[in-house]
Amino acid sequence: MTTSRRPDAERQHAQIPASPPAAVDMGSLSTPFTSVAVEQAMAIARDLYGVTGNFRRFASEQDDTFRILSPDGAGYVLKIANPGEQMAELDLQVRALRHIAAADPELPVPRVFDTLDGQALPLIAAGPGAGRIVRMYSFLDGTVLDTTATLPAELPEIGTTLGRLRLALAGFDHPAADRVLAWDIRQLPRLAGLLTGIQDPAHHRLLEAALARYMTYAPRVEALRRQVLHNDFSRSNLVVDRTAPPRLSGIIDFGDVVKTAVAIDVSTAMLNWLPRDQATQPRDDLLDDAKRILSAYLRVADLTDEERALLPHLVMGRAVTRGLISLWRTRTFPKNRTYILRNTEQGWAQLDWFLSRDPDALSETFLTFKETTR
Repeated sequence: MTTSRRPDAERQHAQIPASPPAAVDMGSLSTPFTSVAVEQAMAIARDLYGVTGNFRRFASEQDDTFRILSPDGAGYVLKIANPGEQMAELDLQVRALRHIAAADPELPVPRVFDTLDGQALPLIAAGPGAGRIVRMYSFLDGTVLDTTATLPAELPEIGTTLGRLRLALAGFDHPAADRVLAWDIRQLPRLAGLLTGIQDPAHHRLLEAALARYMTYAPRVEALRRQVLHNDFSRSNLVVDRTAPPRLSGIIDFGDVVKTAVAIDVSTAMLNWLPRDQATQPRDDLLDDAKRILSAYLRVADLTDEERALLPHLVMGRAVTRGLISLWRTRTFPKNRTYILRNTEQGWAQLDWFLSRDPDALSETFLTFKETTR
């Protein structure tokens, strides 16, 4: 199964800019590119890494990604970066992966392969794609959770693995880690200008109301402790092995790695396990599975009372970020609309659930939450 798909995103200025590119660096989210042919990818893998085999292209929003199955049975992932991706940001990803492998070798993250002459981030020298940056990772076998239902028994491992990943990254830093990333919820106030392009009145109403609520908490979010974090611990980026016993076999796609609030990393995971069918099968407690993940997380990593109080609002903030960025991207890349919106439609009922609850009551949700919660 594919293990390299993207999903489906600093309040440094008091004034919110009116346009997204001015507000925050969208990077490869806004950079079109011409795909590299499979034949060229095969030549790149052979010439740079000495790797040959059967190539399969993966669906991807913003780069060229191929799975390679070599004759000896080894699996690799070749990634040819979007022209908008910067060397420093890709170096951040590579160094973060290598740091994790050293800090907690049992965490199932991809291993980075250097080229035959020792480069981790070589450039395509000539031909189509010249100047684009190349990476090669180990392939993590299994089933991407976005393509199947999460089993209840898998929720605790998702939580503990997220906690271990945070701890493994605790001592890591990088000059590019402070980048202003659209998918970092800390940047949500900067994305307010995206509301002007939303034509659907119901979607506009929900996003505007949720953004206004989030803005009341934004100063408190800025005061939370920070470190370098994965920032996209989602169904699309987790791989499971369903053979006995089932286990989490992969954490993939470190493209949104950034220094941000610890609670933001947790809330991003929690959002991704909210019910997808809330619109058709409403639940009174939208956070049931998210609580099970949080309970397991708290067995290995801590959260302060302030972080716990802000979690529900950060979950809502991530839903707003996803809605704003996804709808903007469909206007920018209309041919890719279906793929871009694959995780967006479920968000409208989720936002409605949050907005129908008293915000102070939501803040209390996890203050008395214990690690022993089922």
